[in-house]
Amino acid sequence: MASKNLDPSASPRALLGAELRVARERAGLSQAELGEPLFVSGSFIGQLEAGTRRMHIEFARQLDDILATNGFFVRNCEAAAKSKYPDHFAEAAEAEALATAIREYAPQTIPGMLQTEAYARAVCRAYQPTAPEPVIDELVTNRLARAALLDDPTTPLLWCVFGEAVLRCEVGGPAVMAEALRHIAKLIREHRIIVQVIPFRAGAHAAMGGSLQLLSFEDAPALAYVQGNGTGQLFDDPATVSRHFLTYDLLTASALPPAQSLALIESVVEGYEREAGA
Repeated sequence: MASKNLDPSASPRALLGAELRVARERAGLSQAELGEPLFVSGSFIGQLEAGTRRMHIEFARQLDDILATNGFFVRNCEAAAKSKYPDHFAEAAEAEALATAIREYAPQTIPGMLQTEAYARAVCRAYQPTAPEPVIDELVTNRLARAALLDDPTTPLLWCVFGEAVLRCEVGGPAVMAEALRHIAKLIREHRIIVQVIPFRAGAHAAMGGSLQLLSFEDAPALAYVQGNGTGQLFDDPATVSRHFLTYDLLTASALPPAQSLALIESVVEGYEREAGA
């Protein structure tokens, strides 16, 4: 797998990826050959070089030894590991910023990239009811910053499947919900995102256990991120990722078509607006 030409000034991870590619090629090793003593696949090395995976300190030490880079990767690994996101989500969030397509299943809450400020604040406060206000402010700011990925009119493709509970759970109250869902409806009508809703009447479906995010890249293998309450795991094994893509296909088959989903969302918005105005 060829890595894209990265701007080393873009981020510490981009610098590490670019330097890893140079050092590996200087040593005359393929990605698979470099991955063998680390007990990882050549695809994983390619993801490090492409910047879609974070380099952890244990890999940095081994890479310095194998590639004779005089401690470069260890010295720079700490800076590359810093993130404004929780540890369980940091690597997925950083990969998300490089994806050309994002497919997401949300069973109960609006995905962070689509949240309004009031909705995000209500969610963050629910997760941390005793946190000082500045902590909540920082969490909300970081969450809303992810929406910048949608500033580009076409990339990444964002396709979301919502459980109907996303629409019905009154996060922050009816006024907050009306604003949040109206924002999503606007993005749908502007053809910026695709959204499908799995109605309650659909019954059992392929992802009853938690949320799922699939990340596709121009020149790197796809990743799958599975998240629970305060936990998350990023998968790069091709067989596992393929299984999660099948799960997503099954979810879209269980969901309402996009036009019917939009109609349902806007109907729910009208109900919240009437309730808020009462």
